[in-house]
Amino acid sequence: MSHPARIVVRDADPRDSAHLVDFNRRLALESEEKILDAATVTAGVRRGFSHPELCRYFVAEIEGQVVGTTMVTVELTDWRDGVLWWLQSVYVEPEFRRAGVFRALYQHIAERARQHPDVRGLRLYVHHENHRAMRVYEAMGMAKADYHFYEHDWSDAVRPRTED
Repeated sequence: MSHPARIVVRDADPRDSAHLVDFNRRLALESEEKILDAATVTAGVRRGFSHPELCRYFVAEIEGQVVGTTMVTVELTDWRDGVLWWLQSVYVEPEFRRAGVFRALYQHIAERARQHPDVRGLRLYVHHENHRAMRVYEAMGMAKADYHFYEHDWSDAVRPRTED
């Protein structure tokens, strides 16, 4: 009988940048059929590491291999007199899905969030057709919020995948 692999979650550092860029690009293509420009995502990850007040990255490893990543950003909530932590760019390598990787990331982040007296809760957004991810989030105790998401993106950094 083999034992499940031990999942280690840690703060990411700039040496993890290649994984973060790769996983972000794969996430966009897989979940939304969008292509992200590698140079733009690389610059964005660099910006994240250079400005920890904007975000924080976490990685999950199994036997030293990065198998999952996520980013946490902060939103002020005046309604709750505190902040909300947003989980973004959640990605788990396909062969490690259903192995507890996201659960380990989520629990690690939730424990850290509860240690901060200003954090009022965790949030994330998910593509409306990503039903598998929704089931995972609900299994973690998250509930669908009463909000729709709108945006006005003038960056031209994200483009739809075109048929070859």
